[in-house]
Amino acid sequence: MSIHARFRLTRPNFLLDVDVQFPLRGITALFGASGSGKTTLLRCIAGLERAPGSLQVGDEIWQNETTSVPTHRRALGYVFQEASLFPHLSVRANLEYGYRRIPPAERKVQLEQVVAWLGLNRLIERHDPAQLSGGERQRVAIGRALLTSPRLLLMDEPLSALDSRSKQEIMPYLEALHCELEIPVLYVSHALDEVARLADHLLLLQAGRVIACGVPGEILARLDLPTAHFDDAGAVIEATVVQHDERYGLTQLDYGDGILWVGQVSHPLGSRVRARVLARDVSIALQHAHDTSISNILPARIAEISDEGADKVNVRMTVGTSNVLLARITRRSRDRLGLAVGMEVYAQVKSVALM
Repeated sequence: MSIHARFRLTRPNFLLDVDVQFPLRGITALFGASGSGKTTLLRCIAGLERAPGSLQVGDEIWQNETTSVPTHRRALGYVFQEASLFPHLSVRANLEYGYRRIPPAERKVQLEQVVAWLGLNRLIERHDPAQLSGGERQRVAIGRALLTSPRLLLMDEPLSALDSRSKQEIMPYLEALHCELEIPVLYVSHALDEVARLADHLLLLQAGRVIACGVPGEILARLDLPTAHFDDAGAVIEATVVQHDERYGLTQLDYGDGILWVGQVSHPLGSRVRARVLARDVSIALQHAHDTSISNILPARIAEISDEGADKVNVRMTVGTSNVLLARITRRSRDRLGLAVGMEVYAQVKSVALM
């Protein structure tokens, strides 16, 4: 089962032209620069933007050549950049607004579940939403959307209006929803770290078109896409927690083809985690160095090299059978080491961020 969206919308100086399928499960991120069409596509899916095309959600037709289900009859929840809570209602009343409109037999999500998932126990009896922090308001807005028991949850840059502290506060709750929800989520963002942390599936948009679609680990490691040129370009590695070293405050991860050491985390042994390695934090050596402070030195094979400006190159390396790393090094280093596609090298990872 999948979601199939096909739209063509013409505006002055802009054309949205997409024909794409994505899973009816997990979080699908719509990612791209400002003006790439992310929000426009989301609004088309919601029915807020009238555009020729078609939309099928699983076995339900929401739009085709002969019909278009109006927004209020589409089983979706929508979370905007601003929380937009009803100021005259308490937190509980905001949450119950959509919940009460759903017949009890059709409620897929219960109030108690949402309160627990989003950590709203301390907030639910608050009477003035204006007194909540930005992160708290957005958590209530997400809860309100979930309590309509949507078939599809749309989130339009839900963290963009928050300060850094509020973003860090809300991210664990989004990750918890990721684990708990069976409702598919379309998540619009222009922040690469959010996408790397949350997304199961990625649509990369540019100038109104989908230029790549797939698993984030594969898309973000491609050198032919705009993401390779970002300052925070890097690779995503799925791994399992296998050891905690209390003496040195470290945690060991098994990524299938080897191990990575990271700063100690609280995840129990056996937990699946997602690690991100930025290209700027990876250097390359021809031999394994033993007299070094770098803990993570991984055997790798160079798969691709591409220029990055006048003085740097991006290097994509395969690590084992299924993982990829990126390195951003100087052209001088490339030439001095004689790096070429197919060479066996060692990737020296100076820093690993556990998402």
